[in-house]
Amino acid sequence: MTAAKIVFIKTRKFKIIAIVVVLLIVLRLILPFIVLHFANQSLANMRGYYGHINDIDLALIKGSYTVDSIYLNKVDTITKKQTPFFSALHVELAVEWRALLHRSLAGEVIMKHPVLLFTKDKVEPGQLIRDSSYLKMMLDKSMPLEINRFEVIDGIIRYKDEGSTPPVDIEINNAHMLAENLRNSYDSSSLLPAKIKAIASVYEGTLDFTMKLDPMSVKTNFDMNSELKNTNLVKLNDFFQAYAKVDVNKGVFGMYVEAAALDGKLTGYIKPVITDLDVLGKEDRNDNVFRLIWEGAVGSAGQVLKNQSKDQIATKIPFEGKLNDPNANSWYAIMNILKNGFIKAIVPVIDNEINIESVDNPKEVKKTFLQKVFGKRNRKPK
Repeated sequence: MTAAKIVFIKTRKFKIIAIVVVLLIVLRLILPFIVLHFANQSLANMRGYYGHINDIDLALIKGSYTVDSIYLNKVDTITKKQTPFFSALHVELAVEWRALLHRSLAGEVIMKHPVLLFTKDKVEPGQLIRDSSYLKMMLDKSMPLEINRFEVIDGIIRYKDEGSTPPVDIEINNAHMLAENLRNSYDSSSLLPAKIKAIASVYEGTLDFTMKLDPMSVKTNFDMNSELKNTNLVKLNDFFQAYAKVDVNKGVFGMYVEAAALDGKLTGYIKPVITDLDVLGKEDRNDNVFRLIWEGAVGSAGQVLKNQSKDQIATKIPFEGKLNDPNANSWYAIMNILKNGFIKAIVPVIDNEINIESVDNPKEVKKTFLQKVFGKRNRKPK
């Protein structure tokens, strides 16, 4: 082979490599625009919704891409009016390396400053399920891998009712949520292998939520507890005025919940606690007479039922039954209000008495005196 031919072959290989490199660079430059175009086209064609993404940044070596400024609005099918539903400043979708180390190919999603907005007449359970499914579908379309890890940073959940008097606009903010092992990618031995942990701020109070679950199970199995503490009720006065026709001059709210479900069966309790409550104060002097009477009645009932030493109104409401149709023991709730007020104050903490094992072995709740006197008696068959 002559020297000239060798030089020609080398030059040809160099040109091919150069062309390939240039094509890869060009593809890398235009790929975000191609992905952005198809993503926006998909969001614009969702039935009942309209969405848009501002920009997409690819990180091929890291195995991720970042969505910049995304929103998804609900669209009225008749008026075509759009109502904000979901938005986020940044959404990162990537390969989860921890799962990959366990020989499982799965993805992770990290949302920064997402906002979820619910509006009046759009918060029925069926609507919530539908909205959640659309949000999940949007994530599934965006992420080619099954999501095993999901994180929310600085999130907000809002509820608005612009038709009420006064208008209601309340929110949970500073929310951080971390859900791990949603696809059993690195732990499948446990009955409840996945875990969700969330914290948030609620009007000077704090919300702490923990749940263990098995998302791969056909039936919903979980063990959860939630603790809401030190929420300032005065900050919720628009809500109380709109829906209860009262305003609060002073008061702190807390709520403690434990629940567990196994094979379609559910057990748990809710423990609401209100301390330092004042419904009627000096600032109510200009209210009309009917509102003064109503607020006075509410305030008087609170004074009668509260535990004087702890200055709190509280009860504990147990529930059990089928997951899709649980039954709450209202008589037990009433009895606990009276017990808290006149016998012994309910302790505002999680009782740690509910877990996945207690679903099949629930704690027997005896009939209260009020239930025996006023409850329905079982009729003997003829």
